[in-house]
Amino acid sequence: MVLNKMQQIQQQKYVFGHFNADIKEQLLAEKTILCIDENVFQQHEQLFKDFYKIILPSGEAHKNQHTVHQIYNELIAFEADRSTLLVGIGGGVATDITGFVAATYMRGLRCGFIPTTLLAQVDASIGGKNGIDIGVYKNLVGTFLQPEFVFFDTHFLKTLPQQEWINGCAEMIKHACIQDEQLFALLQQHSLTDLQANEKLLLDIIQKNVFIKKRIIENDPFEKGERKLLNFGHTLGHAIENTYQLFHGQAVAIGMYFACQLSEHLSTFSTKETQQIQNLIRQYHLPHTYSYDIEKIFSILKMDKKRERNDIHFVLLERIGKAHTHKISINDLHDFLAQS
Repeated sequence: MVLNKMQQIQQQKYVFGHFNADIKEQLLAEKTILCIDENVFQQHEQLFKDFYKIILPSGEAHKNQHTVHQIYNELIAFEADRSTLLVGIGGGVATDITGFVAATYMRGLRCGFIPTTLLAQVDASIGGKNGIDIGVYKNLVGTFLQPEFVFFDTHFLKTLPQQEWINGCAEMIKHACIQDEQLFALLQQHSLTDLQANEKLLLDIIQKNVFIKKRIIENDPFEKGERKLLNFGHTLGHAIENTYQLFHGQAVAIGMYFACQLSEHLSTFSTKETQQIQNLIRQYHLPHTYSYDIEKIFSILKMDKKRERNDIHFVLLERIGKAHTHKISINDLHDFLAQS
């Protein structure tokens, strides 16, 4: 059987290339609607001029049910049906919303993603988890829907503001901490400036992150076991992100450092390794601490999806490159927050 280019892309699923040369023609041949972040559209309008498209408002503040309903209405206007392919183009907010809409409109459409931020390329677009926020509660409503493909084009990163580069570095550090001490060492050897100046190095690091997460989700697609490790730094991070309007990468970095401190308290993790992670967080221009209202944050932590009755499953480190989940009581977590 001879496969056309789109079928080949869908079989490979994670594809690296250039939009114009490697995927544009195939998308035009499909019944495709692009869901594009407004900032990406403004920067690259000419790339998308031949497509049906829905322009998404930028930012976490718009990752909510109101935006989803607006997209539903536009899909109705386009007469989208179950043969329609939705393609989310943008950062994690765009891919999350597109995946959520694809999972729920007409009880399910096909979807694919073209992540255009570093954070989305190394983490957010991979894995099939799609969610929207309810007030300060991140991703409280969501679905599991695997995209048919994720297409990576590093040229989109060239127009990113500096803060979006920094955002992505937090998720790279996370993957290194939980799964890959060699990646951790590689990140130690380089800087964000190195990644921005050396496309080969950048592509190599992105690919390492993609395949770390790819392997984990293939083993555990519905987060019953190993996939929970990907939440390292996110329990506290999610609680403070929307409350204090932090960038996702900033919140995750703060959450990782807190998890390191908790790992020292409850696990075999060493103070020396906590210091190494703190240094790497700083090396990539991320914060490791933040002054927050403990009671306000604790009230959000209690609603975390990883809570079971009076306990919460918290991701801790045994060493750099090896993580595990630890059940900690809500009361003990409150006490440790107050002390840290």
